[in-house]
Amino acid sequence: MHHPTQQQYKTGGYPQQPDYGQPACPPQGGYPPPPGFIPQPGYPPAQPGFAPQPPGYEQAPPYGADNGLVCSGFSLKEVRLAFIRKIYWILFIQLAVTTGFIAIFIYTESVNTWVLRNPGAAIGAYVSFIVLYFVLICCEPIRRHYPTNLLVLGLFTCALSYMVGVISCTYKTQSVLLAFGICAACCFAVTLYSFNTKYDFTSYAGVLFVAAVAFMIFGFIMIFLNAPIMQTVYAGLGALLFMVFLVVDTQMILGTKQLKISPEDYVFATIQLYMDIVQIFLFLLQLFGERK
Repeated sequence: MHHPTQQQYKTGGYPQQPDYGQPACPPQGGYPPPPGFIPQPGYPPAQPGFAPQPPGYEQAPPYGADNGLVCSGFSLKEVRLAFIRKIYWILFIQLAVTTGFIAIFIYTESVNTWVLRNPGAAIGAYVSFIVLYFVLICCEPIRRHYPTNLLVLGLFTCALSYMVGVISCTYKTQSVLLAFGICAACCFAVTLYSFNTKYDFTSYAGVLFVAAVAFMIFGFIMIFLNAPIMQTVYAGLGALLFMVFLVVDTQMILGTKQLKISPEDYVFATIQLYMDIVQIFLFLLQLFGERK
């Protein structure tokens, strides 16, 4: 005699469970929406081959497309080249004006005599130079507004050129020509090196700033010391320091290193190069020149 349960095991397996009143499983099409749910419109289909980027990141430029240029102003190679050409054209005009002042002051005897007998004009030029320099460096609206920026830059160039001419009058003509030639050769070599080197000098801008402050303090102390050897050392260190500054400023203009200058600040960039070259000339004149 078989038990009824055993008979069910043989014929149909486990007995069917009774219905407890629970709803059946939804079909494979998805779970039914909860009450009060408003369906959202679907996203448009993604473009083929495009993956959405996480927020806060930008797509990297393709390999070889103006490598090392991060600033938006330097995103195009043509913009960068036009920026460089504009700077060096303005710089060429500034150096031509300064050279003209020096030539007139040292070769025209009447001008030479008048300049040395009227120091008030040199003091006025120095005050004008300081005021115009800080206006161009600190006042961005004036520095970037054409043609006001070029007008102020022209006055600044004339004031500094007058000062350089006055200083040149106190040296013999041969000494001025020697310093001019050495300065031209050094600046050309430094600029050529800046264009071709892969070493980033702009990363040491902070160190150079500290060195410049220490050099200014050293120069202030030298006013009260009458030591020819120290004067020579001071002039040599000054020439080397501003040659390094010329490298840094050139690399900032090229825009391929850590620090860059915006294309809108072409006047600021021109002033930096112009001041570097003038300072190198004056220190070389002090180093190799012979006073009258």
